[in-house]
Amino acid sequence: MKRLIGRIKDLFLKPSVRIGLGVLVTGGFIAGAGSWHGFNTAMEATNKEEFCIGCHTMHDNLLPELQKTVHWNNRSGVRARCPDCHVPHNFTDKIARKMQASREVWGHLVGTIGTREKFKEHRIVLAQREWARFAANGSKECRACHDYKDMDFDKMRPTSQVAMRNAATRNQSCVDCHKGIAHQLPEMKGARNPAFDTLVSSAAGQSIDAGKSYYLVVPQDLYADDILSKRIGSIEVATQVKVLETKGEAQRVELALWRKNKGYGRVWYGQFGLNITSAILDKEVAKDADLVKVLDTREDPLTGLEWQQVTATAWMRKGSVLDSVEPIWTIARASYSTSCSVCHRQPEEAHFDTNTWPGLFGGMVGFTNMDDDTARVVLKYLQTHSSDFSKTQHGGGSPESSLQTARP
Repeated sequence: MKRLIGRIKDLFLKPSVRIGLGVLVTGGFIAGAGSWHGFNTAMEATNKEEFCIGCHTMHDNLLPELQKTVHWNNRSGVRARCPDCHVPHNFTDKIARKMQASREVWGHLVGTIGTREKFKEHRIVLAQREWARFAANGSKECRACHDYKDMDFDKMRPTSQVAMRNAATRNQSCVDCHKGIAHQLPEMKGARNPAFDTLVSSAAGQSIDAGKSYYLVVPQDLYADDILSKRIGSIEVATQVKVLETKGEAQRVELALWRKNKGYGRVWYGQFGLNITSAILDKEVAKDADLVKVLDTREDPLTGLEWQQVTATAWMRKGSVLDSVEPIWTIARASYSTSCSVCHRQPEEAHFDTNTWPGLFGGMVGFTNMDDDTARVVLKYLQTHSSDFSKTQHGGGSPESSLQTARP
């Protein structure tokens, strides 16, 4: 028995003693070829769309979205499959991506993205990883089909020609402009612009003098009482308020704005005739004559609507105002410049009027990574620096410094 065990041991530890060199080389070659074939077969199997949508997480969440896009069904009959976009085509990058994908597999196994709700909550993380990968490799997978050198720009729509020629000149990554082209964009509510943390920190240290005017650095709820227990509405970022008093953790502020004399008049605007949303009150409060005082009434000659100049007082949480609006506009200006110039040259702020900007901005913001807070402050920045205020801005004034109308 000992001799038998010794022979077996020598067979594995000293094969050349028992087996000829030719047999060893041939056996090693066959074993290596078999291992490579098995590895390659497994690699090919995991590159099939059937494998990608084999789990309910992908099948139930991402497949229905893809099926609604031109990448699934189009006039040419050419369809992009999951690996075409999400698996690099060269071997080294493919192996690296497979290793990274193990995180998604693990997330499915342990239930991190096991339900629709969990998937939507975690989607921003998954999307940002893919956006970063596409940004790093210049959207190489996209350009296996959509390469700039093969594009006939003259056959594009005029508006597309400008954007695509500029992108080709810069050799720009496709996903910079085309996020959401095959899947829904994630909700950005979980994201936050870190620049606002600086504003909030500055607001916490802002010295407050009763009777002076200040500007909201972030949206706030409005309350009827100083213990902040009865919510009556909300106030938007960069809205000007007069601080009347501070009591504990609350401040009583005076709002002086405009509203349209129709319906409940819940939405209050910063200027007469201009749709710059500054506050929204609950409908019961908006019609409370004891709380809301009407100072003036005018008809907008452009729309025929009657507008009311109104004022009211309310309580809000302290530590959320600055004595200058410029730090807020600095963040908005930088966000507009960086986020909205990725796809094309962004319009000048004064190129459009105040009431045109919301529709235009709404069409653009979906192609950016702006979170909700940033999008709201950028829109307000564009509206208050529009053609309606161009003279005021060039003169250094603030469009919310008074209740004076910016229109004749």
